[in-house]
Amino acid sequence: MKIALVGIGKIALDQHVPALEASPDWELAATVSRNGKVAGVPAYARIGEMLDAHPEIGTVSLCLPPVPRFLVAQAVLFAGRNLMLEKPPGATLAEVHILCDLAMAQGVSLYTTWHSRMAHAVAGAKAWLADCDIRSGRIIWREDVRKWHPGQDWIFEAGGMGVFDPGINALSILTEILPVPVHLTAAEIDFPGNRQAPIAARLQLGQNITADFDFRQEGPQTWDMEFQTDRGSLALRMGGNLLEIDGQRVGGQDSIMGEYPALYDRMARLVEQSASEVDVSPMVLVADAFTLGRRTTVEDFEF
Repeated sequence: MKIALVGIGKIALDQHVPALEASPDWELAATVSRNGKVAGVPAYARIGEMLDAHPEIGTVSLCLPPVPRFLVAQAVLFAGRNLMLEKPPGATLAEVHILCDLAMAQGVSLYTTWHSRMAHAVAGAKAWLADCDIRSGRIIWREDVRKWHPGQDWIFEAGGMGVFDPGINALSILTEILPVPVHLTAAEIDFPGNRQAPIAARLQLGQNITADFDFRQEGPQTWDMEFQTDRGSLALRMGGNLLEIDGQRVGGQDSIMGEYPALYDRMARLVEQSASEVDVSPMVLVADAFTLGRRTTVEDFEF
C-alpha cells in the first residue's frame, strides 16, 4: 500500500522512514515538509499539492508537531485518505474528537498511535497485572531534551507540551497496562521563566500512583515504572522494554527499537479491516494535569 509521510523532522528520519523501508505492507510514495526530504521520494511543500498529485496514495502518516497538525489532518480526511497520527494525536482533545467524527463520516481509518505501548514488555506487564490489586505505583521518566529534541523550540511553546511530550509516553503505557481506569488527583508543574510549556512535573494519580517527569536529566536516561500489588512487585524498565517480577527479569529485550514497525503493522491491519483505533486516555491525564496542576516558575532554559 502506498503511504505519504508529512513532517520530515528528526522523529520521521530516525523512526518512521526506517520502519516504512522495512515494512512488507507499505511503500513510501511521497513526503510533505517545509524543509526535510527523503532521497528518491517525491517531495512537496504543501499537503494539498501532494493529495492532488497522488490520488493513488490511500494513507497519510503525520509527524508534525501537535499545534499545526489539525488542519493538515482535516485535509487528509476530507480527501478520503486513511490517517495515522504521531503521538499526541492533537494539540487538544476537541481536535481529536472532531477528527474521529470526520473519519467515521468519510469511511476511512484513523489511528491515534502511542508508540511506547508497542515496547517489548508492555503486553507481558498488562497480562500479569490483569488480576492484581494495585497497592501503589511509581513512575520515573527523566530524559535530556537537548538530546532528543535538539534546538526544537516548538516543544516549549504553548501547545508543545514540554516535558509531557515524553511524559505522555509513560501515561500511554500506564493506561494500557492497568486493569482499571486511572485518574489524576493533583500535580505540580515547573515552567522555565522564559518558556510557555513545562520542563518538569510531578503527578499524583489514583491507586496511590505517582509520576516524576523531568526534561533536564543528563547522562543515562530513566524510563521506569514500578508497582506493588497483592501478588508481588512488577517493574517496567527502559521505557517498557524490560519486565521484572519481584526483582527478577522475566521478559523483554535490551533494545528500544521495534515500536514504530509495530505501529505500521497495526495501521496496515486497520486499513485492511476498514477499522479505526482512537484512544485519548493519555491525553486526558495530561489535560487534567494542566487543569489541576500548581504552577512553579523555575530558572530559564536555553538549548
